Amino acid sequence: MAVVPYKELNAGKKKQVADMFNNISKRYDFLNHFLSLGIDILWRKKAIRMLESAKPGLILDIATGTGDFAIEALALNPKKVIGVDISEGMLEMGHHKIKKMKLEDKIQLELGDSEKLLFEDNKFDAVIVSFGVRNFENLERGISDMYRVLKPGGKTVIVEFSKPKKFPFKQIYNFYFKSVLPIIGRLISKDRAAYTYLPESVQSFPDGNNFLNILTEVGFKKAECKPLTFGISSIYIAEK
Repeated sequence: MAVVPYKELNAGKKKQVADMFNNISKRYDFLNHFLSLGIDILWRKKAIRMLESAKPGLILDIATGTGDFAIEALALNPKKVIGVDISEGMLEMGHHKIKKMKLEDKIQLELGDSEKLLFEDNKFDAVIVSFGVRNFENLERGISDMYRVLKPGGKTVIVEFSKPKKFPFKQIYNFYFKSVLPIIGRLISKDRAAYTYLPESVQSFPDGNNFLNILTEVGFKKAECKPLTFGISSIYIAEK
């Protein structure tokens, strides 16, 4: 059974995730950096550096949200970064940010479904995702579509939460993630479910080797997992 934010509603995961991000979009960036103590910024920088040797000209940022990963990708000096997201609220915040930074010529944000990408096959040099794949309604379908729009030889870099395995960090992390984070998130975001859904979605996500197996089954080659900060998150890299 799919993990969803609003368990009392009959709507599918995709609709619920879009509604949730619409609800928290105005406070999302602040909460993201506050709850992770800013470490999420360093994780994104590290992930983008892993694409340096590929020198991608056209990059697709899936589940772009407010555009942070797309902006970070400009460090690679691409011709263009296209970001897609299912949340109009998150994209609105992203448009404001990009306009303020005068990056409209480099970054293009579009409303779109990550599992039904409206792009032709073999279009992008790189496909990137930051904390978005665990929100897919159908994980395999979403990864398959990423594979489809990537050029042969192109790379994907995915940053996603993981589950720490080692004592005592596993216990500290679980307490923070399940007890502290939902309370702070609820108070600031004013959404009763968003930051309860977060630890639940992480718990149900097939991280580590399980996710590498999905990448390989879809067709990706040279799939690797690089744990970050005691295993709180991981960077997954693979090639078409």
